[in-house]
Formats: sequence, structure tokens, C-alpha cells
Amino acid sequence: MNFILRILLTALAVVILAKFLPGVEVSGYLTAIVVALVIAILNLLVKPILVIFTLPVTILTLGLFLLVINAIIILLADAFVSGFGVSGFFIALLFSLLLSLFQSLLFSLLGKD
Repeated sequence: MNFILRILLTALAVVILAKFLPGVEVSGYLTAIVVALVIAILNLLVKPILVIFTLPVTILTLGLFLLVINAIIILLADAFVSGFGVSGFFIALLFSLLLSLFQSLLFSLLGKD
């Protein structure tokens, strides 16, 4: 049940960010839910592989390269979901930063797992 609430809260954050960021487009609420699911799946499967492959760069940049990995995850979600669009890398970077901020704020309302 908690997973479904997290997906719905992430979809809400995607819709809110799409309204305010000029380079992000979401065609509807169902698309936002699909984007939230795709981001969750990519974070589960692809992100650990990218973190392992880029570990030396991540260590050299003191963890800041993880922001680039998050932007790559957003761009991959853009490629997989047809109603979701991000206009470029820097918009994806800003979107991933703001999405993480919104998720932490909204997930704090849920409490512990």
C-alpha cells in the first residue's frame, strides 16, 4: 500500500513540476503515473549498474556525479514514455533535483515504511 502511495505522490510531483518547468511536458495524469512507475523501475534496475560503472568518477567528484546519473534516468524515462518530454540535459538535471526535493517532502508525510 505504501508503494502505491509513493507512486501516486511521485506522479503528483511530476505533474506539478511539468506545470512550472518550461522544458518538461506531461500529457496527462495517467502519463504522470506511468512516468512515476518507469522512474521507480529505472531506479531499481539501471541506477545501481550506472553507479557501479561510474564509481571512480563519483568518488572524484565527492558524489556530485550522482546528479548526472539522476538526469540520465530522467532522460531514459523520457525515451520510454511517449507522453512525457524533457527538452534537454540541463532541464533533466533541474527536474531530477526538484523531483527529489518534492519526493522527500511528500514522503515525509507518509512516515516510516
